[in-house]
Amino acid sequence: MEIMTTPLDDVATRGRIPWRTIAASIAMLLGTVLLLLVLRAVQTVLTWMLVAAFFAVALAPVVGWVQRRVTRGRRTLATLLVFLLVTIVLGGVISIFVVPLAREGPAFADQLPDIVADARAGRGPIGDLLERINALHWVQDNQERIRGFASGLTTPATGVLRGVATGVAGAITIFVLAYLMVLEGPKIVSGGLALLPEERRERVQRVISDCARSVTGYLSGNLLISIICGVCTYVVLLVLGVPFAELIALFVALVDMIPLVGATVGALVAAAAAAVHSATALVVVVIFFVVYQQLENHVLQPLVLSRTVKLNPLTVLISILFAVELAGILGAFLAIPMAGILQVVARDVWDHRRGRPKERLTVGEQHEPAG
Repeated sequence: MEIMTTPLDDVATRGRIPWRTIAASIAMLLGTVLLLLVLRAVQTVLTWMLVAAFFAVALAPVVGWVQRRVTRGRRTLATLLVFLLVTIVLGGVISIFVVPLAREGPAFADQLPDIVADARAGRGPIGDLLERINALHWVQDNQERIRGFASGLTTPATGVLRGVATGVAGAITIFVLAYLMVLEGPKIVSGGLALLPEERRERVQRVISDCARSVTGYLSGNLLISIICGVCTYVVLLVLGVPFAELIALFVALVDMIPLVGATVGALVAAAAAAVHSATALVVVVIFFVVYQQLENHVLQPLVLSRTVKLNPLTVLISILFAVELAGILGAFLAIPMAGILQVVARDVWDHRRGRPKERLTVGEQHEPAG
């Protein structure tokens, strides 16, 4: 007797999933969760490696130039010379920041009681400003709350020391990693290219080279803009007679390297120092930063970065917002060069899909040469 099957039976039979597929799916899910947990556990190390790779890519062309022109092909000596120069420059920047602080810090400590007394009495530019906005009355009415907040700030001293120790260890680790990456970079690139088909090696090598030029150009261009900002700030503060002009100008130059928010932070610090000096200095400093920011955004940045990382403002803003959300201040530093790298790669893929690859990669809306 023949058994008749219904359409529902056929659907149920076809809908059964083999147990091996179920087991493989569960294993993949567990493996993904385990991988995410491992990445979260070593996120600090991964951050150090990412920063080291960024500086290694930026310094690799410099090492290559020294290797060709100075050391006659000896890469170990060229890498050592470049990183020795970087160490000297960093030491010089730190000394420039520390020496004025050590020299002018005691003078500021001596002046601080008089500044506080004048502010409490409503005298001087700060006292007059606090009196106008009724800040003194607010402080008097909330002394207990302010005292409790200040005492709470002194509690996590151990955490602060741990953070400082981690920062020092991270800086040393990043320096060593960057040195080894630059030293072994050609071997790593050659080994990776050897794994590719021969017809793709030249294309990938050109992409890597142009990405490196983009990162190096962004770093050098951003450094030049920061130096110009620091020098202009120093001249303005010096002419106005604002104390600690060297220290404030150096701080402004350093934070100006942070995209989107760095210039604003530097302007606030400089304006606060000018307010302590006089109301006239405050007005002049505010006007200076408003005008300078317009010049930097519309003249300096297009002029300096036009041949390195040419991104439209919307792309820059979106890149920085996503990067800050993912990696904080580190993301703000790396957002623009990473966007430039993605643009170089996307341009190359697009050109090859259209069947018209260029002899040299280009970036930007005007298809300007990369690097």
